[in-house]
Amino acid sequence: MKKSILIIALTFLSINTIAQKKWFTTYQDSVALVKDATMITKKFTKDLKKIDPTFKFDIKTVLNTTPYLIFFYKDAANIPLWEQVIPDQKQFFYQLAGSESEGKKAFGLFFNGFYLPHELGHAFEFVLRGNINNSYESEYLANTIGFLWWKKQHRDAELKQCYEYAKKMWSQLPNPVPEGSTVGEFFSKNYEEATKDPFVYGYLQFKQFIDIYENKNLPDFDTFIKEELKKK
Repeated sequence: MKKSILIIALTFLSINTIAQKKWFTTYQDSVALVKDATMITKKFTKDLKKIDPTFKFDIKTVLNTTPYLIFFYKDAANIPLWEQVIPDQKQFFYQLAGSESEGKKAFGLFFNGFYLPHELGHAFEFVLRGNINNSYESEYLANTIGFLWWKKQHRDAELKQCYEYAKKMWSQLPNPVPEGSTVGEFFSKNYEEATKDPFVYGYLQFKQFIDIYENKNLPDFDTFIKEELKKK
């Protein structure tokens, strides 16, 4: 009996490891995308439960490709499939990354990669506080949670790749923030409009990722979550 339990545990660990290894690449198979995303979501949930077993976090992952690309709504992280992304948005990646192949790679690194635990970070805020304040601060919280969780999974190589692409792409984006305003003020006041323009919203998201990656004073994932739980 003990041997059977051990085999089951090792099998689950192996499947989870394979899912995480394939992640950060652009998926062609929608079934594999949802399966692997679900495994990652379960791992994220398990890590939260280890910190606070009483925390109710029952979030699913679904395929739902929209112009928002990836987002959290109600009880689900909605993830995109590259083949279903609209042409204008594909052109955004092609243009900023430098070519079709590089644009497709950048999409995989972020939208079939980094941003899943980012959306689970939004879900964490929703469960913890009962709502999500669409603002610069809320995005920064989700980006920090996503970054620290991937650090916990030892995905430093993939995070470095994201960082290099974020710098390359952000450097080409015009600053949408008017003189006399801060980035935080601008995006908090114009959040909904900003999300409709990838060049504007990309400026926010890539800059936040760069700032978080370069911040050497961040705690580990568990410590950060514990501190957020205290703020409830």
